[in-house]
Amino acid sequence: MTGIENRETWSRNLEYLLATAGYAVGLGNVWRFPYLCYRSGGGAFLIPFLIMLVLCGIPLLYMEMAVGQYTQRGPIGAIAKLCPFFKGAGIATVVISFLFTTYYNVIITWAFYYLFSSFTSKLPWSDCSHTWNSEKCFDGSNKTVIDTDTGATYVIPRDNNSLSPTEDFYEQRLLEKSTGIDEPGILQWDLSLILLMCWVLVYFCIWKGPRLTGKVVYFTATFPYLVLVTLLIRGVTLPGAINGIKYFIVPRWELLLDANVWVNAAAQTFNSLGIAFGGIITMSSYNKRSNKIIKDVLIIGVVDAVTCLLAGFAIFSILGYLAHNQGKDVLDVIKEGPGLVFVIYPEAFTSMPVSQLFSALFFFMLVCLGIDSQFASTEVIVTTIQDHFGSQVKKYLYRKEILVLVICIISFLCGLPNVTQGGIYFFQLIDYYAAAMSLMYLAFFEVIAITWFYGAKRLAKNIEEMNGAPPNIFFVVCWYGISPLLIFGIWMFSLIQYKPFSVAGYTYPGWAIGLGWFIAGLSIIAIPAAMVHSVIKADGKSLWQKFKNSLKPESSDSEQYVQNRDIPLKHNAENGYHANGGGMIYKPNYASELPQYEEEVKPLNYKQV
Repeated sequence: MTGIENRETWSRNLEYLLATAGYAVGLGNVWRFPYLCYRSGGGAFLIPFLIMLVLCGIPLLYMEMAVGQYTQRGPIGAIAKLCPFFKGAGIATVVISFLFTTYYNVIITWAFYYLFSSFTSKLPWSDCSHTWNSEKCFDGSNKTVIDTDTGATYVIPRDNNSLSPTEDFYEQRLLEKSTGIDEPGILQWDLSLILLMCWVLVYFCIWKGPRLTGKVVYFTATFPYLVLVTLLIRGVTLPGAINGIKYFIVPRWELLLDANVWVNAAAQTFNSLGIAFGGIITMSSYNKRSNKIIKDVLIIGVVDAVTCLLAGFAIFSILGYLAHNQGKDVLDVIKEGPGLVFVIYPEAFTSMPVSQLFSALFFFMLVCLGIDSQFASTEVIVTTIQDHFGSQVKKYLYRKEILVLVICIISFLCGLPNVTQGGIYFFQLIDYYAAAMSLMYLAFFEVIAITWFYGAKRLAKNIEEMNGAPPNIFFVVCWYGISPLLIFGIWMFSLIQYKPFSVAGYTYPGWAIGLGWFIAGLSIIAIPAAMVHSVIKADGKSLWQKFKNSLKPESSDSEQYVQNRDIPLKHNAENGYHANGGGMIYKPNYASELPQYEEEVKPLNYKQV
């Protein structure tokens, strides 16, 4: 494993904050939180959401930031350093990040497609007059019958099988949707080219490391807030907006007695902050050791919560307007996930003044929200390979830019099944099994590895070494007990409630469910496999000794030179630590890392170095 002496750092702390906020605040804040809030008690849902944010989200965000900054390594190296036995949790996060990159860029591809389609004289999803519209498309004027006797014209009422123009555009024009996952159809060349363009953007965002990425996030992390505020201001001025906002904030207190509501609150907090995906540890590993962590933690936590609320008000004000226009209840136009941003929102834009402008702004906002999360997840893979195979990368690929290019090409090729005519079925399958089914499993092992086996008190001491002050006792209590128990409870609850995967009435065939579990297993199997490997590689004559040693943290650089004593060390301000004979033993990367060893210590045994 390569050391940290040449590790890059963020140019400014602001760039790190923006990159982390861009990673944590993603599409889930826009298309998942508002729906969950409505479904889980409206304004009453804010109580469990904020409780889970304080007891689980922010403490675990603090933990991952501290681990990344202290170890100066990606998720695998960081957890292996603290507790080698559980290094599989780090491997699993990298596997999930890779799977995530293969399909998350597809969402950005869809957003670009809608963005390009917005630059027309009339939004193409406004009516059913296009050649690609299906027979199910219904816009109120295209289904007419002429009475041959009287010559009168009658409009056929819309039935349950008909599709609105926006639904028809989404299914027939964007997706060219087939009947099922067993009919993948052909590769869509237009989406494939846009997907390639998205990967080119990701490549040029991260190819030079965090110093370049830090410049990109000045725009991508801030522009979405300008659009959200614009949409909110416009939304609250529309007729019917107040009815939509009432659905969002009016409390239904009785739902707080439902365990599902609390599980939803914990899951939303967990997912919206990006915990256990490896991104937080990776980005924090490029911080300077002296960076004040608690300040960053609180800023990101507050930004995430405010974004959820801002998106909720903006979205439900426009849903209220849409319901008002259609003469429906807000309940009838609410959808979750892609259906919200690619069907409901486009439908609302068609009846707005300057509809093309609002449509273009909205979908460009989605691009910015998604691209931050995408290049952060890609950076997890790049950092991991550099940390563990740095010498091989230099030998065969020569430069980091080539490594990033190889990863982007592989991820692009793995994402192509998502842009076939049956791609939406594969997309939904991998999204569910790659993250939802395995995330809590690996998160539990990551948390107990760090807080129980390495030790929450030891982590608190590491933070004190870096920042000059220990974390508040509240965080230590959460690390030891509250957070692991909450994660374990969510994990068990999800297993108990598990049902064969289906979406919108479509039931996946058995082989597809098997494929989904195989995808989930790619990350799940990493944890027990790495446990076995760590025990085999650990020092010790007996299996029990090997097991105990595999639970011990790797000695830090400073600890190695104090524990293995044979000859006295003297500090040289220019060159670092030297043995009395003049041979250099250790050269610290940070001048302040080892002040306590400036006095002579016992001799160092050269054989142990």
